[in-house]
Amino acid sequence: MRVHKPLCTAVLTLTVLLSFAAAAHHSHATIDKDDKRTYKGIVVKYGWTMPHVYLKVDAPNENGEIVEFSIEMEHPPAMKGKGWDRDTFKPGDRIIWYGSHDFDKSRPYTSLIWAERPDGTRIGTEQGAVEIIEPSTDFTGLWRRNDVGGFKPHYTPPVGWPLSAAGQEMVDNFHEDQNPMVTCGNPGPPKSMIVPYPVSFTRPDENTVVMERELMKEKRIVYLDAGHEPGEPSKMGYSVGRFEGDEFIVETTNFIADQWGTHTGINSSEKKHLVERFTLSDDGLYLMVEITVTDPVYFTEPVVFNHRWKKLADREVIQAPCTMESALLYLKGGRP
Repeated sequence: MRVHKPLCTAVLTLTVLLSFAAAAHHSHATIDKDDKRTYKGIVVKYGWTMPHVYLKVDAPNENGEIVEFSIEMEHPPAMKGKGWDRDTFKPGDRIIWYGSHDFDKSRPYTSLIWAERPDGTRIGTEQGAVEIIEPSTDFTGLWRRNDVGGFKPHYTPPVGWPLSAAGQEMVDNFHEDQNPMVTCGNPGPPKSMIVPYPVSFTRPDENTVVMERELMKEKRIVYLDAGHEPGEPSKMGYSVGRFEGDEFIVETTNFIADQWGTHTGINSSEKKHLVERFTLSDDGLYLMVEITVTDPVYFTEPVVFNHRWKKLADREVIQAPCTMESALLYLKGGRP
């Protein structure tokens, strides 16, 4: 059994993660990977935004007409790990890029494999250099969702959960376009904890644990002092934590109603009660959690499911604004 030291402050700095839409991507599902081409044009707009980074480029189409191409990439943390940042391009820059065209050849929409900047340097979308990952001994550090080894991605509503009539109606009418994150909305836990963006655990003092998910400004504050005042109800709720042997147990109440606040396709109500039991692997490279959700509005009894994260190289948490232009590009794949 591992004996946990007091949580300590983690210094956070660079990584990569796969896009959460890889398996169910609205726009890139239309990309013809067998039709790779080289293009050149002038950057009209560069969006370092959520849910995805994108470029708008004036460039000639097959008929020689200048049209505005849309180039969609991954979210900012993924692109940061591949060498991109908010200043990689700016309006007016000359750009040459190589990518796959849409199946509809009349659409000015492509993916991006590499791009050449005005100074002649090329930047791609492949993984950057391998980083040294320090294991955690006390739950602190930066973690990324890990779906292998029996853990499944959470892209669709769960099967077999004890749903109430309201919960079943939601599942029966599920569509991924309902995801609040693609219209710049962020759910609270547990949904916010199981999306494929990194989450950091830090300890600013002896009585507080902070959970911060990338690309979401709201932080979860876990109080080790149960006497702290809950404050106003919120999506994040009011969290109290304690240590029991090898486990870090967090109990959260004081929620508001929240779209997809429990899981993909399942909302949560102000009656939600959340218990998370975190454990650390012996090598300090994996963080496991057993999640128990009680919500009589959407479930007939408490539901229990498991989740796992893999340790990343420590770095600063990345934040980027979400814009509706980027969100609509993600949803519509460049279509008007």
